[in-house]
Amino acid sequence: MSLLFVDTHTHLYDSAFEGDRADTVRRALESWVGMMLLPNVDASTIQPMLETHELFPDCTRMMMGLQPEEVKGDYKLVLARMEKELQRNIYIGVGEIGLDFYWDRTFEQEQLDAFETQLDWAKQLQLPLSIHCRNAFDAMVRLLEKHQDGRLRGVMHCFTGTMEEAQAYLGLGFHLGLGGVTTYKSCTVRDFLPQIPLDRIVLETDAPYLSPVPHRGQRNEPAFVVDTARKIAEIYQLPLEKIAEITTANAKNLFGS
Repeated sequence: MSLLFVDTHTHLYDSAFEGDRADTVRRALESWVGMMLLPNVDASTIQPMLETHELFPDCTRMMMGLQPEEVKGDYKLVLARMEKELQRNIYIGVGEIGLDFYWDRTFEQEQLDAFETQLDWAKQLQLPLSIHCRNAFDAMVRLLEKHQDGRLRGVMHCFTGTMEEAQAYLGLGFHLGLGGVTTYKSCTVRDFLPQIPLDRIVLETDAPYLSPVPHRGQRNEPAFVVDTARKIAEIYQLPLEKIAEITTANAKNLFGS
């Protein structure tokens, strides 16, 4: 069976893979996951991400951004470093960026400012976005509407929202990133997923987090994106090959890889 999948969001450089990173990549390739996109998190992850890409240049691509949970008082200094890094022209996207008001809203204003700054980068550089949103839908939509001038595009990473939220993001020109959570019985996205056009969906793992069934409780890894694809194929009542074909085309159209 000749399939090709793209994991559009994996932290392969994370220390969780320190002991078996090469084996993890091998398992991904053996599972027909031919490309793995690496979103950055903060200043400390830039070098590990670069090193991981150097080890696996043929099957990884990188993004640059400041993840919202990592926005602190020094965020402007961190953003300045990242903006300079983006000038190297080796990145295929701006990410992982966004808003997260779930655990702590201490740096809410800083998150909003950092997000807008990085949206501007994406427009200036004509790069797609990988966007994280948790407990911040209203603020997220408000800022996307403010900045959407036809140049913003990308993925709402780890989408687990409502049909109304999905429609809002689709209306703003974004794709939905579906990962391991989609395989959980508690995931309400499964109830309305067939109403979402397949050409607006991409696959992801968020490895090492959020492993799909039947790997729940284990470390997630890019090979497991196929388990999510199987569940999506079941929901849409389509062959797995069709899910691979469409979601890979979507990823390539967005990220050019």
